[in-house]
Amino acid sequence: MAAVPSSGELETVSAVRAHGGVQGVYRHRSRETGTPMTFSLFTPPQAAAGARCPVVWFLSGLTCTHANVTEKGEYRRACAELGLIFVAPDTSPRGEGVPGDPDGAYDFGLGAGFYVDATEPPYADSYHMWSYVAEELPALVALHFPADLGRQSVMGHSMGGHGALTLGLRLPGRYRAVSALAPIVAPSQAPWGEKALGGYLGADRSAWRRHDAVALIEDGARVAGLLVDQGEADPFLVEQLQPQRLQAACVAADIPLTLRMQPGYDHSYFFISSFMEDHLRWHAERLR
Repeated sequence: MAAVPSSGELETVSAVRAHGGVQGVYRHRSRETGTPMTFSLFTPPQAAAGARCPVVWFLSGLTCTHANVTEKGEYRRACAELGLIFVAPDTSPRGEGVPGDPDGAYDFGLGAGFYVDATEPPYADSYHMWSYVAEELPALVALHFPADLGRQSVMGHSMGGHGALTLGLRLPGRYRAVSALAPIVAPSQAPWGEKALGGYLGADRSAWRRHDAVALIEDGARVAGLLVDQGEADPFLVEQLQPQRLQAACVAADIPLTLRMQPGYDHSYFFISSFMEDHLRWHAERLR
């Protein structure tokens, strides 16, 4: 196996032609996590003509890597038509010595970084997913690809929906569009979130509010508008996802929210792929 490139350099793991563009998978050494990190990136055909293209960031959910949406998200045809670069980071650091859940559960540790910068040991050494996604990876993408970071947006699923909402709310003006599919909207009030935020950030719940979309809105954060799709047959709807909390917060804050409850849909990539194109077109309108 080739040596992992140093920070700022990229190794191309794979690159294949798709819908006139290129679907690539890339690896680099992250200064934020101290580990190798892998991400996927689709470059649309417009880039071959010299265009700098807007960027859509897709943040994945629990247990996922970059590969889940890359293989099952069905985004390339729409991105090729709309001229969008589509970037899918991993969900946590990986590698030898990176701590996972001591109980071996799926909802904490490896694959479950929750897009925060951990402050609690042993996770504080490498679980810097907020800084990785918000700062390091965008700079790397801008260096190596024809990305117009003056036109970028963010979306995500489940844990990644939580990440997308919090990025949009905490970095006003950076993302022209923010959307989510079955997001964890109030992790401070849901079992997944309470476990993750407590484990990564400690017992002081006031520190959790910066990583809770509903709490951020209550504390004054604003975005121009949100699009959220949620399956009514999602087994996590009532206990973990609780979209009614986001709806109430947006109403109180006068934030335009399009919340679409989708009958019969669950939490899977069958659900995600069904509404991916809708979200990409919604983003493209705001990225022009």
